[in-house]
Amino acid sequence: MRAVWLREFGGPEVLVPGPAPDPEPGPGQVLVEVAHANLTFVETMFRATGFGPFTGEPPLIPGNGVGGTIGAVGPGVDPALVGRLVVTGTGGTGGYAERVVVDQHAPIPVPPGLPLDTAVALLADGRTALMLARAAGLRAGDRVLVEAAAGGVGTLLVQLVARAGATVVAAAGGPTKVNLLRAAPIDVVVDYRQPDWAGRVRAAVDALDVVFDGVGGTIAREAFDLLDPGGRMLSFGLAGGAWADVPADVAAARGVTLLRPRPRPDELRALTEEALAMAAAGRLRPLIAQRFPLERAAEAHAAIQSRSTVGKTLLDVR
Repeated sequence: MRAVWLREFGGPEVLVPGPAPDPEPGPGQVLVEVAHANLTFVETMFRATGFGPFTGEPPLIPGNGVGGTIGAVGPGVDPALVGRLVVTGTGGTGGYAERVVVDQHAPIPVPPGLPLDTAVALLADGRTALMLARAAGLRAGDRVLVEAAAGGVGTLLVQLVARAGATVVAAAGGPTKVNLLRAAPIDVVVDYRQPDWAGRVRAAVDALDVVFDGVGGTIAREAFDLLDPGGRMLSFGLAGGAWADVPADVAAARGVTLLRPRPRPDELRALTEEALAMAAAGRLRPLIAQRFPLERAAEAHAAIQSRSTVGKTLLDVR
């Protein structure tokens, strides 16, 4: 089968297309014929350094989320699953390929009428956005800052915040992303690369009740300083290169709660299913802004790593 190999940790160029043996489903497993692979910023970090929640040493086929059709089942698995349209995690590797084998219970059916690429775009980002929104306890009238608001999770959070009846303050880096957000029905849009961005937020809404931190570093600390007592801060990304560094004692002194949800695997699955159902009902819409064929995975990684992408980036395998 066609695949993309990670031969060693390093720059995007270490992702090299090449053949791989066709996997065969064993007992309790299914084989998925992959149509699209989901790309995340965490995958670029793993490729570069081995950092992150994934494990494995090169050479390996990277990729943690795919969508496609169940093409075969192993011994002891219901043959009626063959032909079912699904999205699934892979356990951290194997996704940048035409076929992948996973446990029979891993795939999540794609709701009728929902395009497969939309489902793949929601596989990681949809559950993350729902998890964050639930943990924050969003209320009508809350003033909510979404950092990295033009990214995959950010564009979904913006929709969930607005649906909750809260005021949406969207922050993104650079004019292209800011202009994208200004074309949407968002209350306040700021460019966090501008030195006065926090002052502009203060002038627009006075203070914040919730911060969804997708940037980290200095931006996260400046956002934290905008929170009123009783505010909540949740971090979901490090687009700026480092996690938010807000000491717990400093937050407590300010009366701010630092929330770090840690859902169980069954809760993550339920959140994914809910995100897919919302999308099928037209209540949640991912932005798929970049697509690359499988063999150009290195270019896709370079684009994500450069912070030039918006919304979601997919690998189209078929």
